[in-house]
Amino acid sequence: MKRQPRSKNPYPYDDYSQPRKGGKSPSFMEGINYTLAAICAGIFILGIGVGIALSSGQTISTPNVASREVIDRSAPNPEICVQFGASAIVSDLRVFITLNPFNVYVTQPNMKPGCVLRKNNWSILEQQKLITDEQVKQCKNRMNTFGFTGTLESSPKIECIYQNDAAGNLFFNRPGTVDPKKTEQF
Repeated sequence: MKRQPRSKNPYPYDDYSQPRKGGKSPSFMEGINYTLAAICAGIFILGIGVGIALSSGQTISTPNVASREVIDRSAPNPEICVQFGASAIVSDLRVFITLNPFNVYVTQPNMKPGCVLRKNNWSILEQQKLITDEQVKQCKNRMNTFGFTGTLESSPKIECIYQNDAAGNLFFNRPGTVDPKKTEQF
């Protein structure tokens, strides 16, 4: 019995091809040109940079629940409010308490932009004759200040208000955050 020549072998794994010149096996980078690889690497690095910038570029301090700029612009008489006090979000609601049985019922809150004046800036309200000497005296006796909703030019709703720090701000001292700097007392 005679052996068949090698070229007629039905099994492809027995075939041996000659290595290419240089002795290198084909690689992925051979098919891609170096300019295209550099462009892809640049886009990848740029994407990482943009991602970092977007995630760390927005500094939100802990006392802010909403943007201070938006609240300042929405306040009645924003220029007076920012210069002589602080803009505020005013929530009007009513609470009904029954004693037998004990229950608490709350109306839907009505949110409005408002302003809280510092104690030493009440003269703005006095000059425009929006508050009386008696109101000033009563508010001073209780160590309070004035807050208002509505513009000063068109019959604002002005009330003597007090600063309540008893409950504290639950947005402060969260794990992983920096304590905000103290603001002046109103």
